[in-house]
Amino acid sequence: MNIQSKGYALKQRPAGTPTLDCFELKTEIISEINDGQIIIKNLWLSVDPYMRGRMSDAESYVPPFQLGEIMQGSAIGEVIESKHPEFNVGDKVNSMLGWREYAVSNGEMVQKLPETSLPEQSFLGVAGMPGLTAWVGLNIIAELKEGETVLVSAASGAVGSLVCQFAKLKGCRVIGNAGSTEKVEWLKSLGVDAVINYKDYRNAAELEAALAEHCPNGVDVCYENVGGDHLEAALNLLNRYGRMAVCGMIDLYNLADAKAGPNNLANIVKKSLKIQGFIVSDHWEHYPNYVAQLSQWAAEGKVHWKETTRHGIESTPEAFLGLFKGENIGKMLIQL
Repeated sequence: MNIQSKGYALKQRPAGTPTLDCFELKTEIISEINDGQIIIKNLWLSVDPYMRGRMSDAESYVPPFQLGEIMQGSAIGEVIESKHPEFNVGDKVNSMLGWREYAVSNGEMVQKLPETSLPEQSFLGVAGMPGLTAWVGLNIIAELKEGETVLVSAASGAVGSLVCQFAKLKGCRVIGNAGSTEKVEWLKSLGVDAVINYKDYRNAAELEAALAEHCPNGVDVCYENVGGDHLEAALNLLNRYGRMAVCGMIDLYNLADAKAGPNNLANIVKKSLKIQGFIVSDHWEHYPNYVAQLSQWAAEGKVHWKETTRHGIESTPEAFLGLFKGENIGKMLIQL
């Protein structure tokens, strides 16, 4: 048996914002597998902002992509051949073997999807890493309490839209910002108390003034996905003893040179703020409880999500680049 599998490799490391020239489509031939191996046919691929960091040859919490090698990313697939005792043909699995059509694995970092009524692709979004990131950031890192005021940047994204809903389910007031009228209206339909289009404001001061109208009593918790002007505005809006969970800095990912940081970092001391960055993989022990809670919320119609779907392996680089242009509402996915 020979299977032709197309996948994308990193052709060159980007300087600043990646372009399509950075990616190369390759074809691999998958033939006979060895004992202890499986072949996975990928059905859904995920692209995520953190992948930008792996395109640079710099030390981080995950190793960089190697030039010329097929890249990695979360994927949902089906086992089509197995010589592994723990996997059967037909098993649906979650792996880090994305950016390709087929993959061979020895089972390491491959998990069977749990029995649930949730759709299979949701395990790349609401029932996967983005969903757990939202839940952990609010409940473990920020220690959110009922009745608090929460500010969410990039509130219409895969993580931010869930942060908003989880905070509302805890009886909190939620203010979000997003980058289009469509995204603002969707967040309002989810029950977010106030949403602004950050593209209407030129700098941190204007952004802060717009947000301040909706939180006259300040902000208790900020869920930070962006950095830059959003971070600067949040540092002024946070109340004394406020908490900030930081899971992303997408404003900085494509900068060729470092930019000046917020000019109000002294607020961290003056207000006794708690600011903590986190990586969700350090908190995976909470995943079973999270999925159980999510399944209940979804069955009760209390949590909603959107997916932006592209089709075919060839669409993967453009889908990834679209993340930095704000082209997604909710999770960006590729259906194969």
